[in-house]
Amino acid sequence: MTFELPFQDTSFKVNDQKDRKMIQQKQTGPIKIKHDKPAKGKKIALIGWSIPTMEAMDRIQRPYIVVSLPEFQDYADKHEIPFYAWQFDKDIDYEQVYQKADPLFKALQQLDVDHAIPLFEETVEWAGALNAYFRQEPKIFHHSILFRDKAMMKRRAHMGGLKVGVFEEATNKDQVHQFFRRVNASLLRHHEEDYDPIHVKALNKAGAAGHRMIRSEGDIDTKLADDNFPCLVESHLKGIEVSCEAFIHEGNVLFLNITEYIVFGYSMMVPPSPEIEKYRPAIHAEVQKLVDSFDISYGIIHPEFFITDDEELYFGEVAYRIPGGHIFDLMQKTYGFNPYEGHILCSDPNTPAEEVKGFFPKEDQMNGHAGSFLVYPKKNTVQGINIPDELEEHPGFDKHTLFKPMQVKVQDQEGYGNHLGTVFFHHEDYQQVKQPLADYVEHDFFM
Repeated sequence: MTFELPFQDTSFKVNDQKDRKMIQQKQTGPIKIKHDKPAKGKKIALIGWSIPTMEAMDRIQRPYIVVSLPEFQDYADKHEIPFYAWQFDKDIDYEQVYQKADPLFKALQQLDVDHAIPLFEETVEWAGALNAYFRQEPKIFHHSILFRDKAMMKRRAHMGGLKVGVFEEATNKDQVHQFFRRVNASLLRHHEEDYDPIHVKALNKAGAAGHRMIRSEGDIDTKLADDNFPCLVESHLKGIEVSCEAFIHEGNVLFLNITEYIVFGYSMMVPPSPEIEKYRPAIHAEVQKLVDSFDISYGIIHPEFFITDDEELYFGEVAYRIPGGHIFDLMQKTYGFNPYEGHILCSDPNTPAEEVKGFFPKEDQMNGHAGSFLVYPKKNTVQGINIPDELEEHPGFDKHTLFKPMQVKVQDQEGYGNHLGTVFFHHEDYQQVKQPLADYVEHDFFM
């Protein structure tokens, strides 16, 4: 007896098996990049402006040229700083940066330069473009964009095994509304009045510039404008936020600093409180995972992590440049080495491994705790400074750099803006540093 079977389309099975065999024979995943320099003994281009970095270059006797804005030319000439003026165009896309970097590369090549190091956020892609030209490898430029495009870096981190929040890219308010609803629906907050917040972030700005916390759908319409788009939208991560400064050479983390944010945007402390310091092994493992997944061979990275209430580590973002907030100064105070020199040594692929490994101290051997408090004006006009007596008499007080600005009117700021001075603290007891870093947020240091 025979049975007539219904027609079966077997093309899916056949095609699927073919696809699987092809994938097994194919190299998938991220492309590895050769970061080594093509030659030794040539000059380094410092892209940006940092006096401590120039001083570090002189101390370690590395030949260099500073590439920065034309307005620094007179200062450079007066102090005999090797300098090449360059106007970094704003509001151009990454591919335009790559194209415009070609004449700069040719000029620097004539000056015997073969490597570029970025000094601040907006020069990362320019340094990446120059190094791509120096090595005749365009992938180096695209690799640098991983540290500028927040959505791209989060995707790379996620694929590399790091924990991240839920995120998407948005080009208009409607997409933000949709993301807000999806996140709260996933958290079963459909019918709640108190919704879970989301965050809107600029795709490629530093710090808090362009950041908006969205707590309701009404916030989307009142807090966001057309110039906020395109942007990154992501779910909220609750927990302790810390930053790291990882010095990397030949793909290995040689020294890891952990900075505790006391009041985000205002104050920070190095090394962190004991309740955070206990996570150092876990943070170190995540940073090395980040280095491996991002294929980082040389330099310093400045990643941020969240330590959640259940002691899980979530990746926030990562920068490939010197950190802000005077963190390098705090590190020098507590660990007794010059981080600017360490930055250069690690960023130069031709630094011998023995030299760079012997440069850094042990992470558990520090001289107390150091903190910095960034002072922002709370008024639109400033007539003088107001430093309370009890501040300078505090056991943890070290020094301050407050001054009356030349301009009476305070300029408009994006994000937290630029601080007009810093108060530094240092003490063996971390509480003598941490407490005042939190106490003076509401104090108006300017009259």
